[in-house]
Amino acid sequence: MIRRAAVFGARGQLGVELCRDLGRRGFEIRGYERGALDITNPESVERAIAEFDPSVVFNAAAYNQVDLAEREPVGAYECNALGVRNIALACRQNNARLIHFSTDYVFDGTLGRPYVETDATHPLGAYAVSKLAGELYAQAYLERPIIIRTSGVFGPGGLNTARGNFPELMLRLAREAKPIRIVDDHVASPTFAPALASRSIDVFEKGLDGVFHIGGGTPVSWFDFAKMIFATAGIEANLTATNAREYRTAANRPRFSALENARLREAGIEAMPSLGEALAQYFAARNRPL
Repeated sequence: MIRRAAVFGARGQLGVELCRDLGRRGFEIRGYERGALDITNPESVERAIAEFDPSVVFNAAAYNQVDLAEREPVGAYECNALGVRNIALACRQNNARLIHFSTDYVFDGTLGRPYVETDATHPLGAYAVSKLAGELYAQAYLERPIIIRTSGVFGPGGLNTARGNFPELMLRLAREAKPIRIVDDHVASPTFAPALASRSIDVFEKGLDGVFHIGGGTPVSWFDFAKMIFATAGIEANLTATNAREYRTAANRPRFSALENARLREAGIEAMPSLGEALAQYFAARNRPL
């Protein structure tokens, strides 16, 4: 029996890895990128899913410009919330499972420890609100959606995306010999895209549902993450620490939004690699063709 998987956001750094891993597992894959299919258009989404008739749909498409969302909240909501609604409705009509990717930003960062799946959400800005609304739409229209919250995704696919990722930004600034100031009072769980894709498919193949956290294995400040990137790459950089009070942004961000992968562990799914392991794999893979 042929298993079919549709992937929205297929050209992003997560979507690339989902398509690669699904192919290794024998799925017939159809990937959709934003230029070819706009998830905010319900007719286009319904037609695409009906024509391909997948057993599972992965939604890695997102509006993720956190600061810009404060100036254009409608655009963020249309993609991150109503776009998910469109996909969920099409999945319901075609009896397809949905795996939707959300974010650590649904939390306010005040808990002081890594968040587990049952912790209360409290979004702090337009982007975060739109992502939480997407979770709710998936849960409203489907009986057994899989919602995966993750954090600071980076992978080799970021080399081919318009906005890149945090490691590539750090390397570019170092090449330009620019002073680099990174906050040391915001902690997250930077997540390696190939490992995220693999564990997400594992969740589906085990027949599970509900909310899962799949964050990187190490809570770390963005400043310490930058130090690890330069150390792994063997690069000297003009890096100094700053903090949220000195480095103002348009959007409020959670101060401590690291994720605890509690349900992943309970399900017996392989643990995420440590951040050091993930960076070593990233630099080993980044020069290989995707």
